[in-house]
Amino acid sequence: MKYHAKRLLDNKKIMLTDAKELGTLEDIYINAKTGNITDLVICPSEGVDTSKYRKEEDNILVPFSAVSAVKDYIIVDKDKAKAMMMR
Repeated sequence: MKYHAKRLLDNKKIMLTDAKELGTLEDIYINAKTGNITDLVICPSEGVDTSKYRKEEDNILVPFSAVSAVKDYIIVDKDKAKAMMMR
């Protein structure tokens, strides 16, 4: 069976583990050598404090290692995401 990631993930909502909405998935970054997903590119929801995240234009970047679940929503572990941003 073939999956088209863009269709499956397009505009998927991103939630933090504290149940707050972080934003909407815009894109994913993949390491060309390994094929591993490295980062999620997220359009932040209105009112989200983006100062704790890496930024790319109007979007924020969250390391894929901070993702704890992908179902109806993509769940990001808030503490892991913050720890990665402090490096």
